[in-house]
Amino acid sequence: MEVSKETEQKISQLQMFEQSLQNFLGQKQQFQMQLVEVESALNELNAAQNAYKIVGNIMVEADKNELKADLQSKREMLELRIKTMEKQEVQVKEKAQKLQSEILKKIKKED
Repeated sequence: MEVSKETEQKISQLQMFEQSLQNFLGQKQQFQMQLVEVESALNELNAAQNAYKIVGNIMVEADKNELKADLQSKREMLELRIKTMEKQEVQVKEKAQKLQSEILKKIKKED
C-alpha cells in the first residue's frame, strides 16, 4: 500500500503533535511537582516559629511573612503555568484528533 505525499506530510505533522503533547505532559508534571513542594513549604511555614531560606549553599533566617508572600506568589505563578499548559495541551489534542481523522479518511480512499 502506498500513500500520497500529502498523507505522508500529514502523518509527519501528527507525529510532531504527539511529540508536543509529550513535551507538555513533561513540563506540566514538573510544574505540578514544584507546586506540591511550594504547598508543603507553606504548610510547614504556618506551623514553624522561625523561618529560614536557602541562599546558595547556606540557610539564612528570613522574615516569615516575606517568605510566605514569596511562596504564595510562586504558587500562583505555578498554578497559572499549569492552566496554560493544560489549555495548550487541549488545543494540540484537538488538532491531532482532527488530523488523525483526515489521515484515516485519506488512507481509506487510497486503498
